[in-house]
Amino acid sequence: MGLRIIGGSLRGKKILSVKGDVTRPTSDRLRESIFNIISFRIKEAVVLDLYAGTGAFGLESLSRGAGSVVFVDNYRDALDVIKKNISLCNMDNRSKVINCNIIKNLNCLSTKQTFFDMVIMDPPYNRETIKKTLYNLHDSHCLKPDAMVVVEHFPLETIYEGFDFFQITSQRKYGKKLVSFLSYMI
Repeated sequence: MGLRIIGGSLRGKKILSVKGDVTRPTSDRLRESIFNIISFRIKEAVVLDLYAGTGAFGLESLSRGAGSVVFVDNYRDALDVIKKNISLCNMDNRSKVINCNIIKNLNCLSTKQTFFDMVIMDPPYNRETIKKTLYNLHDSHCLKPDAMVVVEHFPLETIYEGFDFFQITSQRKYGKKLVSFLSYMI
């Protein structure tokens, strides 16, 4: 079965996936569980979709009432699919796509004068990317105080709790995946 938007104004809309196994789309069931938890924060939110892959998380956010979404990835095929999916969903006016190496830095965000209410990230598993990404998010100065950060990851990848600027507020296990919810404490 192909990818689709599972809730909101675009419910049931089919979207494209990236060919090959470089990206790992989140299942409909897991996406729905995450959005059930964050639904109270999504309305009119400015959302950052990191490691965007197909753009499913960001498009789901827009479908459920987010004000705008910035999609960030650095895999060319994923960026092409994200742009196509945004057009398929007629969300061009509320979306921006950025090619950026998230692990290196997020300077691509610090110059945009956009401040995010929420970040959803689904980084590659078992590559020690979470800690670097959280540091880069902080260093980019693009988060609003109390911004919510949602991280889908493998349970053995711990969210380093020594950060002064992020606090884990909840963690939920779904099969072989863990979703951590953090709050930006600046």
